[in-house]
Formats: sequence, C-alpha cells, structure tokens
Amino acid sequence: MTRGTVVVTGAAGFIGRWVVSELLEQGYHVRGLDNLSNGSRRNVAAFESEDNFDLTIGDVGDRTTVEAIFDDDVDACIHLAAEIDVQESLDDPQSHFETNVIGTERVLEACRQTDTRLGLVGTCMVYDMVDSEDGIDESHPVKPASPYAGTKLAAEDIAESYHQGYGLPVTILRPFNTYGPFQKTGMAGGVVSIFTNRDLNGDSLKIFGDGTQTRDLMYATDCARFIVEGTFADAAVGEVINAGTGSDISINNLAELIASEQTEIKHVEHHHPQSEVQKLLCNPSKADDLLDWEPEVSLEQGVSRLRTWLQAGD
Repeated sequence: MTRGTVVVTGAAGFIGRWVVSELLEQGYHVRGLDNLSNGSRRNVAAFESEDNFDLTIGDVGDRTTVEAIFDDDVDACIHLAAEIDVQESLDDPQSHFETNVIGTERVLEACRQTDTRLGLVGTCMVYDMVDSEDGIDESHPVKPASPYAGTKLAAEDIAESYHQGYGLPVTILRPFNTYGPFQKTGMAGGVVSIFTNRDLNGDSLKIFGDGTQTRDLMYATDCARFIVEGTFADAAVGEVINAGTGSDISINNLAELIASEQTEIKHVEHHHPQSEVQKLLCNPSKADDLLDWEPEVSLEQGVSRLRTWLQAGD
C-alpha cells in the first residue's frame, strides 16, 4: 500500500538512488528528477519497471520542469540535485552556483507553492577545521573552502529563510562522507570506491598529500535511512542535523585496510590542497536524539559489500 508521494531531485545519482530504494521499500511513490549530468539511468534501472517510481529527465534549474512534478499529492521533497566536484567548482564556480543555489531556489518555490515539506541534503564540507576528538556537531563553525562548499551553504541559508519567512517545513541534513555501490570510481567518486576499484584492477592506490587527513565514512544504506527519517520527522523541522559513524580513519589507514597484499600504495601531490579538510569526524548525537538514528554498517562490512558488488560488475 502506497504511503504517499515524495519528489526526489538528483534521483539517479549515487545517494539519490539509495534514497529512492529506501522510499520504495517503505511504500512511498517516488517522482524522481535528474538531468543525468552526474547521475545515470543505470543507477535506477532496477526501479523503472515499478509502478511507484517515475523518473523525469530534466534540470533542477528549470522552473517549469520543477513545477511540473509538484502538485497537491506530493507529501515531501528530498533535494539532492547538486554539482558536487570540489576541483570543478574551483575551475568553474558558475556551474555550481547555477545548480546549487538557483536550482535550490526553484525547488523551494515549488515546495512553497504546494506547502510541501523539504529535506535539503547538504554536506559536511561546509565546516571549519577541527582537531577535537569529540567530533563536529551542528554548532561547529562553518568555513567553506571551495565554491562547492560555499554554494551548498548558500542553499542551506536560502532554505532556512523559507522556513523562517514562510513557515515552510524544512530540515537540513548534513551526511558525512558516504560510500557504497553505484558510487563513481573515477576522480569524481569517493575515496573508498576509488581505492577499492583500483585494488581490484591491480592498480596502485594514490594518496593525495601525506595521508594523515581523516574521514568519517558512512555506508550508503545508513545515509539513505538518515535522509528519509530526517525528512519526515516532525521533531527535525527547522533543524540542521549531521550524520556519520562517530569514528574517523586516516587515508593512510584506509588504504592499508583496502589494499590487497600485492597492491602498491603511493603518495602524490595534492591537486587542491587549499580546499582540503584535514579532519572530518562527525558527532552524530543529535541524529540519535531527534531521529533515534544510528549507523548499522561498519567500515569493514561496507568495504566488503562494495568489493563484492564491484566484482560482480553490476
């Protein structure tokens, strides 16, 4: 039995497809929107035969396209569509502004016109540096170090203004580094997927810089569950909520975890050191308190699942 209808922008992206999967499993009807510039039909091919899933190919920056998928039947929107490449944002900041800022305004207006609650998916990359072992909570200072992070933070601020100014039910969700099947394995992908794929191909694992930078790595299904639960929780409206495992690992140690015995690990010059965040460690206590959410998949389990999926060539 269908529970309701949810619009998912960026539905064919890596995290988007896992959010779609979670919603469908919970019985929702999903209206996806994606321009396929970063996502792929392959990511959602398993859902396209389902009656509860519709995919519109279109751009989040096009007001007419966005408005067409909203009506009074829509119960919520999860906004994931974004330009997400740090290096590309440094080379071409305009494209990130157009998608991440203008595209978000288009979605917010559609939500306002239909009184639709919004789960806006942000990024942990907006935060300032941290050395504490307590991790980054939602009160930690922000300091975007790239146009990518800057435009994502701007999108959050605009969403906050719609909540304060119009009473629109908005929740801002900041997942930390996420990995798993369907993530890209090239330079635009995440470090876990890149390392695992290179290891399987017998290629060396290349670490940018000295490898002491750390990441809090969350498996895709845990991330999707957080996003869905955060979007629908009344207690989360008007809040900013982080999600991660509460444990970080250095890139050096991650490489050692993933590398097979014959795989070489190399250190190479960092291609954008000015935007590197040295330590990313989430304090997920607010997600636990408000959503009763906590991660279920360990890093070792997640890497094993990803390796199996990549080997299968799905």
